Amino acid sequence: MNLISLNDLQPADVHAIWALAESPMAALTKRAAWSFEGNGIRTRTTFIQAFKELGIAYIELPNLLKTGERVEDLAGYLDAFYDIYVIRESNHQRLAQFAEKSSRPVINAMSSLGHPCEVLTDAYWINKTLGAIQDLHICLWGPTTNVFRSWHQLAVLMGLQVTHVCGKELHDGTPGVNFTDLAKVTADVVITDGWPKDSGRPTSLTTSHLQSMGTPLLLPTPPFTLGQELDFDPLGYPRFAGYEQKSWLLPVQKAIVAHILTK
Repeated sequence: MNLISLNDLQPADVHAIWALAESPMAALTKRAAWSFEGNGIRTRTTFIQAFKELGIAYIELPNLLKTGERVEDLAGYLDAFYDIYVIRESNHQRLAQFAEKSSRPVINAMSSLGHPCEVLTDAYWINKTLGAIQDLHICLWGPTTNVFRSWHQLAVLMGLQVTHVCGKELHDGTPGVNFTDLAKVTADVVITDGWPKDSGRPTSLTTSHLQSMGTPLLLPTPPFTLGQELDFDPLGYPRFAGYEQKSWLLPVQKAIVAHILTK
């Protein structure tokens, strides 16, 4: 079983991962290949700690998929040495192709088209903190990013009530997602993400927007930039999700690894 996008999961997988995150996890005598593009300080921190806490021996293979070697050759030579691959790679297509050729499970630790582990963590925390996530109104604010694409997939998978506020040119008709260019929406939680370089000048989220939505929980995806997705310091907003929310990356990522390895 792979986790390249949330389309790879069934609702039962999501619930199993969330249940595991709340439970003690036994050590696994497994070997992981770990390849990480870019900084990703939070994801890097929590996945490495997850490997250690699960008793997984890991070896870093820098820029594994940047080589000119064919993906079938990479998989053919390396599969004998590893039980799982966890890869952060901007080239989503090449990552998916490698996962297709490998006989071992592959986890997407972030690509240009998705950030499934981050979104599974945020959704878990929302479900744990605010109540059944299917009953909540979730607002995505800003251009379509890899994080928001994963939210779109989760909305379809889990039957969520997701409204995406962005320019009309970005309304892509994803089933289960209500696209609008109007800020007048009601929300229990608002999620932002950094603006892609080619996104133009979208509207920054303001405290007035949040007040008009009913003062929802604010969950900015780090690293956030003041003056872009936010025009105010979220530390001054009383319903800022806070730094503690991202501490759940560790137990959820541990649960993802354990679940994928045991499927």
